[in-house]
Amino acid sequence: MSARSYTFRDAEIQSPALRGLNWAGAGLARIGLEVPSLASEAIIRTAQKRAGCRDLGGESFREPLDQYLAAVRDEADLNLFGRLAVKGMLVESLRNRIQLARWARDNPQVRDERIEAPWVIVGLPRTGTSLLSILLGLDPNARTLKHWEGAHLIPPPTLATAAEDPRIAETAKEVGQLLKLNPAIGAMHPFGATVEQECVALFMFDIRTLGVETQAYVPSYGRWLQGCDMAPAYAQHKLALQALQAAIPTERWVLKTPNHLWCLDTLRETYPDARIIWTHRDPGKVITSLASLVNALQQMFTHRRDPALVADEWLAKSRFAIDSGMAYDDRSDADWCQHVSFANLMKDPIGAVHKIYAHYGETPQALHVRRMELWLKERGRHSEGRHVYDPKDFGWSYPGLASGFGEYRKRYAVEEE
Repeated sequence: MSARSYTFRDAEIQSPALRGLNWAGAGLARIGLEVPSLASEAIIRTAQKRAGCRDLGGESFREPLDQYLAAVRDEADLNLFGRLAVKGMLVESLRNRIQLARWARDNPQVRDERIEAPWVIVGLPRTGTSLLSILLGLDPNARTLKHWEGAHLIPPPTLATAAEDPRIAETAKEVGQLLKLNPAIGAMHPFGATVEQECVALFMFDIRTLGVETQAYVPSYGRWLQGCDMAPAYAQHKLALQALQAAIPTERWVLKTPNHLWCLDTLRETYPDARIIWTHRDPGKVITSLASLVNALQQMFTHRRDPALVADEWLAKSRFAIDSGMAYDDRSDADWCQHVSFANLMKDPIGAVHKIYAHYGETPQALHVRRMELWLKERGRHSEGRHVYDPKDFGWSYPGLASGFGEYRKRYAVEEE
């Protein structure tokens, strides 16, 4: 039986209850009542109440929160379901921040944890980053960030409790509800409580992250983010890893998010011995797929129905990320990272891992190789369906996209797909 194909258009709200909710919200908006409140102080108070603590662990989150909420108000055109989702996302991000600050205050030894030589994958989405993070994470001496850990960080899971932590089931329920409402995104991106999570989830604690942009069309916030100081976000990122590592030790973390690509200086200031991997793929395929995914993520939350608007925003973001990475490459030593071709990774995944280790003077141990072989043999492809996308949906063409990334493709020998 062939898997169903999904496009971003399949993310339209099907639930009569949600349609009714949005209809009611539109009626309230017409008489000047916008619910729920997206005022920053209301969000902060709710987060403090849920965390059971008022200590916000500093004030660095306030400017990005205000920037984001202003963009949501002026640009996102959210429906009532979208307003509820955005408020919930921000409240949970600040709840995690508050709980992490309290945990670190009560357990000051966590700050002594050394995050040494982490693998950091910085390629754009859809370039094999998920596959590579899984394969690197199969190293018995390495550890990946799981979705449930990023969503419900504190208290950090321990060796005695991790296997049956009730937060796994809680997160699985949350993911299941999301996929029930929007099954299309399950075909576009791997979701699951114990699935490897982008470490961008830890930037959420300071509201300085691409993660919040996937939920709403907020171009002014995006421009602010590209020029802001990311050090406060990396401080939260590191403290979260330290808390997790203090409870379940590991020799090395496996981290990934394209958000690193435009703040590589800050990444390396935070983790000076990071082992960076930049995955490369035909930008035409990457950006078209990404545009489809983000439209699918946002479609349930907004009244807007112009997919090109969101697509063009993420085209600009992708171009900025690549240009930033290339600029860093220009001013760095030749071996600052290992470049990995998507084509080569797909053709020979284990061989690609061997080359990455060799770049950093190591060899995968036999147990790691055996684990990779078994995982590749057992993994299911397209189990949630197939993601289908077309540049014409966004007013683009593959040749047109390719022409905008000529220098990038030439420098890194990126094959056209």
